[in-house]
Amino acid sequence: MPDPWRHVDDGAEALDDRPLSMLNQRMMNRHSTGSLSRRNFMAQAAGFAAAGALPRPAFGQTGQRVQAIDATFLFIADVHACRMASGLSPNCLQEGKTDAALLRNVAVLNALGDKDWPAEINGVATGLRSAGKIGTPLGLVVGGDVTDDGGGQITQPSEGTQLLQFSQRYSQGVGPDRVHMPVYVGLGNHDLDQNGPPHHVDWYRRELRDYVEVNHRAGVFFKPPVPATDYDVDTDCYSWDWGGLHLIQTHRFAGDTGHGAESSLPWLKQDLATYAADGRPVVLFQHYGWDTFSVERWDAAKSHFDDDGTGAPHWWSEADRQALLAALKGYNVVGIFHGH
Repeated sequence: MPDPWRHVDDGAEALDDRPLSMLNQRMMNRHSTGSLSRRNFMAQAAGFAAAGALPRPAFGQTGQRVQAIDATFLFIADVHACRMASGLSPNCLQEGKTDAALLRNVAVLNALGDKDWPAEINGVATGLRSAGKIGTPLGLVVGGDVTDDGGGQITQPSEGTQLLQFSQRYSQGVGPDRVHMPVYVGLGNHDLDQNGPPHHVDWYRRELRDYVEVNHRAGVFFKPPVPATDYDVDTDCYSWDWGGLHLIQTHRFAGDTGHGAESSLPWLKQDLATYAADGRPVVLFQHYGWDTFSVERWDAAKSHFDDDGTGAPHWWSEADRQALLAALKGYNVVGIFHGH
């Protein structure tokens, strides 16, 4: 397929904006309150996951066995697409946030299916039931921060060049310039913390959320490229199923109310009750985690956030974490993947 990037005379690269043209028709305003501090640099993280057959038989409420599945999927986070209309955002080149870096990442992801799960390591049997060729993963799940600056917007509402760059690398296609598997999109603080101009304060957030919606929310007349089993229109969180495995995308975290967002905890509880009450394994994806950076708080003595601080939380609070764990209690949650 033709490369969506084309060189122009000034050395910059122009973008083909057709893949996101539908988003410009979906913009709307939402009330926003405040903004979080931004971290200058987020290193890209990549994870490779396999959720195997159920460790023990699980039975639904009807007494029927939950469908076992040997599910191999990929997880990445903090892509930080950094392209602007002319050049890169400040410091992106020094931090390695270039299109060349994204293309290298895409190449690695596409090549993993030809690798092997080892039957043994250093002469010791691994016991992996799927030892041998990995094969094409079921999907690529993204744990937030798909863009570096709210989609790569300008001072007036327009199509975000960073979101466009992400879409042209991390949406299923053919050739060496994009991934070859379905992509399940999640958003992080770099996507959602950016405020627009006063009369369009939520423009950036709305464009990113609309991108999630057009990729995953099915409607009567519209079939998205990667349909969700359950999509919450109020929070843009969603879930899907691979056989007897239930997976949930909650963006920054379930319960996030930053910038006027509605908490997704009520939806999460209902989703789990509807789709996972039979004991099937559940995997949760979000941006914030339990690492020291994610749980840091304001340190008044040092006038910055760190893991020794006792003041206000930087990203999410202990109360947020406990509320999430309470919602998950009683369900067969086998993994939580996060970025940040």
